[in-house]
Amino acid sequence: MAKERLKSISLHQEMQRSYLEYAMSVIVGRALPDARDGLKPVQRRILFAMHELGLTPDRPYRKCARVVGDVLGKYHPHGDQAVYDALVRQVQIFSSRYPILDGHGNFGSIDDDPPAAMRYTETRLAPIANDAILSEIDQETVDFSPNFDGSQQEPDVLPAQLPFLLLNGSAGIAVGMATSIPPHNLNEVVDALIAIIKKPSLSEAKLLELIPGPDFPTGGEILISNGIKETYTKGRGSITMRGIAHIEEINPGKGKHKRSGIIITELPYQLNKASWIEKLADLVNTGKVSGVADIRDESDRDGMRILVEIKRDSDPKKILDFLYQKTSLQSNFGAILLALVNGQPVQLSLRNLLDNFLDFRENTILLRSNYLLKNIKHRQEIVEALIQAINNLREIINLIEKSKDTAEAKNNLINNLKINERQADGILGMPLKKITNLEKNSLKNEIKDLRDKRADLESIINNRDKLLKVMIKELKELKKKFGSSRKTKLIEGGDALIAERIANQRPNKELQRINALKELPSDSEIVIQANNEIKIIPSIIIKKLKLKELNQERKDILPTKLIWPVENEPKILAVSELGKIGLLKWEFAGQKPGLLEQFLPAGLENDKIINLIPLPQINETSLGLISSDGKFKRISISEITDISNRSTTILKLKKDIKLKSCFLCEENSYLYIVSDIGRIMKIKITNNNFPCMGKLAQGTTIIKLFPGENIIESLNIQEHQIKDIILITNKGSFVKHNTQEIKMSKKGGLGSMGIILKNKKQIIDKVINCFVNNKYVYVKTNKEKYEKIDKNQIDNSPYKKEKKLNIELNNNEFIESAFSTILQERI
Repeated sequence: MAKERLKSISLHQEMQRSYLEYAMSVIVGRALPDARDGLKPVQRRILFAMHELGLTPDRPYRKCARVVGDVLGKYHPHGDQAVYDALVRQVQIFSSRYPILDGHGNFGSIDDDPPAAMRYTETRLAPIANDAILSEIDQETVDFSPNFDGSQQEPDVLPAQLPFLLLNGSAGIAVGMATSIPPHNLNEVVDALIAIIKKPSLSEAKLLELIPGPDFPTGGEILISNGIKETYTKGRGSITMRGIAHIEEINPGKGKHKRSGIIITELPYQLNKASWIEKLADLVNTGKVSGVADIRDESDRDGMRILVEIKRDSDPKKILDFLYQKTSLQSNFGAILLALVNGQPVQLSLRNLLDNFLDFRENTILLRSNYLLKNIKHRQEIVEALIQAINNLREIINLIEKSKDTAEAKNNLINNLKINERQADGILGMPLKKITNLEKNSLKNEIKDLRDKRADLESIINNRDKLLKVMIKELKELKKKFGSSRKTKLIEGGDALIAERIANQRPNKELQRINALKELPSDSEIVIQANNEIKIIPSIIIKKLKLKELNQERKDILPTKLIWPVENEPKILAVSELGKIGLLKWEFAGQKPGLLEQFLPAGLENDKIINLIPLPQINETSLGLISSDGKFKRISISEITDISNRSTTILKLKKDIKLKSCFLCEENSYLYIVSDIGRIMKIKITNNNFPCMGKLAQGTTIIKLFPGENIIESLNIQEHQIKDIILITNKGSFVKHNTQEIKMSKKGGLGSMGIILKNKKQIIDKVINCFVNNKYVYVKTNKEKYEKIDKNQIDNSPYKKEKKLNIELNNNEFIESAFSTILQERI
């Protein structure tokens, strides 16, 4: 029997399925907020549990342990500390711009002091949570679902009347993704919402005027830069923050000389004050910053005050600049506007985020209006029946007196007065006081009021313009009630300040590069020779040396790998076989020519460079990457255009796997992969088949290699182009193929044979390279000899026929490599 209950499963498939389920559970059920109410599940459950406990702002505080217990037992069966940590963060005024919980007790500090245990602290709902998140929860505005054990119902989302995802921000790390949304000012967000309601086609520039940047609860300054625009338009960017400091004269005491001091009153968001002071003291003690006499934390309940006392002979302004440049007093907030939309994680722009909230709010108002209308209709029916009963009081009394029991009385009322059951119940339950004159007038006033409300609600439901006016009115009321002025100052010219900081941090790289570029004549060109030596040569010299001419016969001049004009300050990408890239610092070659290694960025000095790629001005293309294990990946050029002076990894490679080829990859183009046994794969590149991936992705398997087979080269040719591809062997043979005649392959297919090697079992006869037929192709032999390939010979050779190159090879000499010159003519 035991054997029958056992079922064999694939460990690989089970791990894939289980990990995917776990990942989705973390993404949807824990780490990411919903774009509608801006809350993570644990935060939503805390608020709903407190609403059920009746912890409104006008009620006494209740122990946090009681709240945590209710949340754990009813809705969130995880660790009590996780729930308490989430509760604490919603109370802290230095963590949330608009705290949605009101706390009583020790809830931690900006020095990262821990909060008191939950049995000591107390909490209740903050007014903004009670009025702007939970006030409509009982009006059938949101859907409810069973809790973890089916014993309770919990809301899928709370009917938030403000976009709390923007107001308080959010931070969370899921599986394979993370969110980091900065807080914003309520007044600015509401103004932007109203502007979008009034003008749905509101321009991006106007929206950025209304919401110029985040508003952190700790104040500080934000440098207005391109990073803010990228954050709001693309959903990801870097926002530079600074603390607020000023210089004042300090009187240390009687008999002592006055000194200058730097007073810091506000720190960047999420910067630990005590930790920052400790690190600054360490810099002073190790001699990395001089001129500081003392550091004191004079903060109290009135506000923050950090005093950095300066020695008499030191310049306080220079030391303040040092603090901005070398410490976290100026730091970056890495923003990622990632949230759940219809249960799926989506990276949103600012406009997308606001539109999502407005759609949700419109639907909420519609559901609320339907609920209120339903209740008004029920009440209107009963009041109309009561008025009818009072007008026919004697007849109704007689009907009731003649009835045997309540059921018969109810039926008699329904039949005689032509009313429904609910109205009959209302009449039977009517107290005697209703027949007084005062009550009669009260019922008449009530029916009039109900009719007015009903008409108003029906107009909201049936007329979208009226609904939008109601939305605007409610937003204005919330702004008036909870709005506040901006805490974080906005500083213009952020890009220049950031560039200055980078230049100060790397003066020997950034500033020297700029100065070296200024000294280059605009009519010069970058020349990289076959031995990887880089030179900057005037165009007139290039013409005299005939480097670009077809019949260049001088044997004393090495062939060139790249010739490129400097006038547009080209970005030349160096790609290593370890999957790293960096921008070539060719500017310095004008002062002192040298080998390629001297001009590589940090991290690439000892790597083998396999490609040099001048990047296009337009960022709509992508890079194609082929690794030695047959995997292919595309990465968008926009991902790498802003790389700094250091190298960066764009391909995660397994042990002993190398990057074989890197090239510019056009959409709807054809990829040709050639192996050393002469196999050719032709595959069409589309966004559906090969979407762009992230920097650390490995790519997908595109070609399965035979034992001992190696990829030698990959070429990308646009769809409308017809080219000749040439395969050459180390013994000097070549075969020409027309790109149109090469058969299409699928991922993992066999492709077709481009050449038949005679000595299949010996490695001495193999394909060593392929190239697109052009007039600038050179080969290099193992004897360090360079020869130019005769283009006429290749043009006049038949297709698919193996021929010998017009190159003389001595005994034990073979072709080691081949390369084509990368060339751009000057305009």
